[in-house]
Amino acid sequence: MRLIRALFPHPTLSLLLTAVWVAMANTFTINSLVLGAMLGVAIPIFTRAYWPDRPRLRSPLRVAEYAAVVLWDIVMANIAVARLVLFRRNADLRPAWIAVPLDLRHPEAITALAGTITMTPGTVSCDVSSEGRALLVHCLHAPDPDAVRDEIKQRYERRLMEIFE
Repeated sequence: MRLIRALFPHPTLSLLLTAVWVAMANTFTINSLVLGAMLGVAIPIFTRAYWPDRPRLRSPLRVAEYAAVVLWDIVMANIAVARLVLFRRNADLRPAWIAVPLDLRHPEAITALAGTITMTPGTVSCDVSSEGRALLVHCLHAPDPDAVRDEIKQRYERRLMEIFE
């Protein structure tokens, strides 16, 4: 058991890295699978020191729900940003900096939230406060910054708390 733990310090990460490598190769061959598996084993071993406490997922099924919500929001945000760019004058845009107070405490959960915000077109996470209590977000068009903040907390942070905490 100790040998398996030494070879696979983060088994989920190993599987994910292998799958991502095969997907990036754009063809499924034994060579790409073997190279992906080698990377999937080597990278977690070499980065083990940076992951002292592996995050525990309280509800793995919530991960699938979260991924579906994020993918849906990415598609809808692409449409909204395209409309803003194509049919609105620049004078009509109301960009805003929004400080989102965080209830999340796990660094992995905060990173997932920041990544989700950045992946969604029209928003980008820019900074985390030194105490990890707030996330600074820039929005391309936010006529009501409070509504944007509340939506981030309700759609993403609440779900991430169910997954990680």
